[in-house]
Amino acid sequence: MSSHSYEVALFGEFFSQDLKPILNRITLHSESSQPFQSREIVFEPLDAQLQRDSGNEPILLRAKKELSDPKAPWELFSYLKPESVRVHPEATVRPWATCQVVGDALSFAAALGHARRSQIYKRGYAFRRGSLLILMFQQEQVDPKTQLPIPAHADTLWEVEVKTANPIRNTQETPLSHAIDAVLEVQLLMKGLLDLRRQDV
Repeated sequence: MSSHSYEVALFGEFFSQDLKPILNRITLHSESSQPFQSREIVFEPLDAQLQRDSGNEPILLRAKKELSDPKAPWELFSYLKPESVRVHPEATVRPWATCQVVGDALSFAAALGHARRSQIYKRGYAFRRGSLLILMFQQEQVDPKTQLPIPAHADTLWEVEVKTANPIRNTQETPLSHAIDAVLEVQLLMKGLLDLRRQDV
């Protein structure tokens, strides 16, 4: 058993015209739903290019803040490379480290030797279903002058992430197989409306 914590996830996307039936079906099979907007900033190590040149994929650090809750803290997290498709063919399983930051996450990331690479805003709906979090959102671009989000165009693709709400340790009490079964259940519920699949990112 490894000491890593993991995220188990499936991903999908759809066009705006399918929003209503997909929203209805997910709402029907969730315990709660609420609108959300979040800001995510991606940092990479200062020597990221050197790492890539030597054939290693640098570990990116992400800072995320829920804008829907003014008191929400910044959360810093990073994903390691997903486990291979041979081990987990049905879902993306990736080691996941996370920590909450009091104060300025952006200076904190810089102090760790990371430079800001990109930022995005996401706006949409968050659903809870048991141990899962289902996010359905459109990405918003950032206005270069004000650094504020620009509302997504009506025909911007919607993205869906079905994932474990909290990092899971693969133990006898919480085997990864339970989390994989839970995301596969959502895949089955959405069949015919939305194709949820594993992705390696």
